[in-house]
Amino acid sequence: MKIVKNITLVLGLVLMMNLSMAQAAKDSELYKTLKVMDDTYFTAYNNCDMNTQATILAEDLEFYHDQGGLSTSKKEILESIEKNICNKVTRELVEGSFEVHEIKGYGAVAMGLHKFHNNQEPDAISKPSKFIGIWTQQNGNWQMTRIISLH
Repeated sequence: MKIVKNITLVLGLVLMMNLSMAQAAKDSELYKTLKVMDDTYFTAYNNCDMNTQATILAEDLEFYHDQGGLSTSKKEILESIEKNICNKVTRELVEGSFEVHEIKGYGAVAMGLHKFHNNQEPDAISKPSKFIGIWTQQNGNWQMTRIISLH
């Protein structure tokens, strides 16, 4: 099963690289909607609003982290955020880096660069890192189903 997921991830990344010319226009409804969703999620993340985060993260969430590995339990991911991130770390989107690519019949991919600031290490320099979020819309609500975080 892990091999299938890894193959799916690799194929998805290759597809996303090939879609670089198919980026949604910044004035499109899709781009504006996903930008609002990204802002909403990370405002909740930065303010420890666990209810909003839980609403935005899909039940079948897969979180791929280059340093932490694969996490597939929404409950454990939220518990980890509450324990390790709340009131300690904030996320900042790198201006001008946000991209949206439509996935016909499913949703969209949002990607870009962001920085994390650890208030436990106020003098640490935060370097931009890449993120990819795969979003789907069901019953009028957008949710992240896959998150890839690369540092």
